[in-house]
Amino acid sequence: MWGSSWLVIKYQLGEVAPQASVFYRFVIASLVLLVYCLARNKSLRYTILDHCRFAFIGLFLFNLNYIAIYYASFNLTTGLVSVVFSCVQIFNMIISYLVLRDRVTVKMLVGAFTGIFGIGLVFSPEITQLTWSDNTLRAIGLTLIGTLCASIGMISSARFQRQQYPVLQTNAWGMTWGAVWMLAYILIADVPLTFEYSTEYISGLVWLSIFSTVFGFGCFLTLVGRIGAARASYAMVVFPIVALLLSTLFEGYQWTLIATTGIALAILGNIIILMDKQNIRTDQKGSHYHKDA
Repeated sequence: MWGSSWLVIKYQLGEVAPQASVFYRFVIASLVLLVYCLARNKSLRYTILDHCRFAFIGLFLFNLNYIAIYYASFNLTTGLVSVVFSCVQIFNMIISYLVLRDRVTVKMLVGAFTGIFGIGLVFSPEITQLTWSDNTLRAIGLTLIGTLCASIGMISSARFQRQQYPVLQTNAWGMTWGAVWMLAYILIADVPLTFEYSTEYISGLVWLSIFSTVFGFGCFLTLVGRIGAARASYAMVVFPIVALLLSTLFEGYQWTLIATTGIALAILGNIIILMDKQNIRTDQKGSHYHKDA
């Protein structure tokens, strides 16, 4: 679902500002989750302190990282953005150790760097053609900031799950707050809040809202709670591979020996991390929030 996002986002570009499209995406996703919770009689009543926590996740996971990466994409190709963003694993390992006291093993480090190197090989043509201008350096810096924000949001979700916050309700309110934060940004930055009524735009928006956001984040954050943010974040290496496979089908992407080697290394890195059974966290409190999710 996340791997398909890159292809679908192409239909979102044009008349509507990217920030507005992200706002619409989280409005739809949050409404779907809130209605689903009400239909399933899941409590949506939380304290002000709880909403501060949800707003924190909304700010970092569903707002700041999107803004930073969208701005970075003006001066970086999506391939380069994916290479930098795959470093979220490193951020997650460091923050998980500092905040959650999760163990960081040698296998995890080897697997992470193997995967990042593999993705770097896949997009090596774009890297070799990179012009190291001030705009490029700023774009890389913005991507790292966006990656750090995403990592903070992921670790926060993992921490709240350990405190028995259900993933479903947390996502519902977190995305609601994400939409509120994005609207505030749009108003402050004077971004035009327009809409495109074409079939391509609306169908793409529905796909991104329901599948990439509601289901995608639901699956991923549940995985974070089960195996830890550091190991779950390997998805950020895997989904560019899915994107390339879809690009092969729909856009005629041509595979090279270097790209194929990079894919093999990315898969190998994933295997190394998943074989690290000593780091699998068994949290008995997980039965509550996994059932609700």
